[in-house]
Amino acid sequence: MRRFQTVIAALATLLSLATAAVAMDGTLNAGFLPLKRAAAAPEGATSLCRTYDWACAGATNAAPAGADVVKLAAQVNRAANAAIRPITDQKQYAVAERWSLPSQRGGDCEDYALFKKQALIKAGISPDRLLIAAVLDRKRQVHAVLILRSDLGDFVLDNMTNRVLGWDKTGYTFLRMQDPRQPSRWVATFVQAGGGMNS
Repeated sequence: MRRFQTVIAALATLLSLATAAVAMDGTLNAGFLPLKRAAAAPEGATSLCRTYDWACAGATNAAPAGADVVKLAAQVNRAANAAIRPITDQKQYAVAERWSLPSQRGGDCEDYALFKKQALIKAGISPDRLLIAAVLDRKRQVHAVLILRSDLGDFVLDNMTNRVLGWDKTGYTFLRMQDPRQPSRWVATFVQAGGGMNS
């Protein structure tokens, strides 16, 4: 429990620093991921809505999400990446895939995404702007990230880098994500992003 409290404290401290440096796409301009047909939830996410109702919640407010929200997301991304230790589900739970908030021991990619989503919802961001996506990373491995659907486009919060980039600059192949119209459902996005990233 002490480790998890340390994570929360570290995140709160960093969020309180209004002038904290953040690493993000300097243009603050990103396109939106194209939404295609309905898709099945990824393995491990089938019970997500029952476990965490907030993870599948729809719109709670119509507040704008401009550059200030993208900067806040970048602070959350960096703080979570620094505070949570990476550990696989197999090592932690003896199962191939389990979507949950990080434990005292840490978490894997979808656990980071859930933690960041919860933190940003608590900060007042409408849940329908915070969507978990399944991608193929640059090594063609399945990976989960959090999408911030801002007024400036879709930005990616990723435990593999502290940079917050427009989706089209990640070099990832986006397979599916939570449907922004109803986050309890998933939609196919199958599209290859250009670019690349460094932490």
